[in-house]
Amino acid sequence: MQKVAVIGAGTMGNGIAHVFAQHGFSVHLIDVSQQALDKALTTISKNLDRQVAKEAISAEDKQRTLDNLQTFTSIAAGVKDAQLVVEAATENIELKLKIFRELDETTGPDVVLASNTSSISITRIAAVTRKPGKVIGMHFMNPVPVMKLVEIINGYATEKQVTQQIVDLSVQLGKVPCTVNDYPGFVANRILMPMINEAIYTLYEGVAGVQEIDTVMKLGMAHPMGPLQLADFIGLDVCLSILNVLYDGFGNQKYAPCPLLVNMVTAGYLGAKSGEGFYKYTPGSKDLVVSERFA
Repeated sequence: MQKVAVIGAGTMGNGIAHVFAQHGFSVHLIDVSQQALDKALTTISKNLDRQVAKEAISAEDKQRTLDNLQTFTSIAAGVKDAQLVVEAATENIELKLKIFRELDETTGPDVVLASNTSSISITRIAAVTRKPGKVIGMHFMNPVPVMKLVEIINGYATEKQVTQQIVDLSVQLGKVPCTVNDYPGFVANRILMPMINEAIYTLYEGVAGVQEIDTVMKLGMAHPMGPLQLADFIGLDVCLSILNVLYDGFGNQKYAPCPLLVNMVTAGYLGAKSGEGFYKYTPGSKDLVVSERFA
């Protein structure tokens, strides 16, 4: 595999495109919005500058990476000649199914179709295509250029040779692949989201405050970031969506989202991306300030 198409120019998509391009792949980054594509290229360039400043890469490496990137606003044009397509669109089942139906029409029978989904069933996604054996999950962690893990998810029909291809490819990208099977939440979010949800319940029930909960988990359990800060970083809407997938998939009350989380998302308090969640975020400031609602 030398030619890769990445669908979606948001945080995950631009990170995935960055990593592939940095490792010598020809990358087509696709998004319906030219503005999003332009923003993605600016972000990639800034992230490469950070790597240069840390002497992780050279200025020549940065230029080679940027030269490996092309942008497209059309899926059909962007996936032409691609050997692998990685979908990194918004975590919305209907949108993903629509994209994979289109990919089924616009890619050849041997092209591998991967989804960066963090919770949606790979088997369900694969079922809307005529080549479910070529569909697989390739769940990168955020921030993609920094985080080593790639959670590789086998759908019910995924071919073994496709799994091995993606495992080998992940190693080639300098990542550590972990292969899992297709059940709600896979491994990462099946374990992480109930912990975040329990932290929100702990706040909701008045057991402790935001800072206290996060401090206990950081200093007591050696987590680099507390669960409430992590929820803000992921996006509270994303956390709610994944918890709903777990709850619907297993029908078990332990996955039911905390009412406080539901209210915050409904009110538009989504965490870092909206400027406020459990903490308040000021552009240009790295200080962690608890939201006045929880102070």
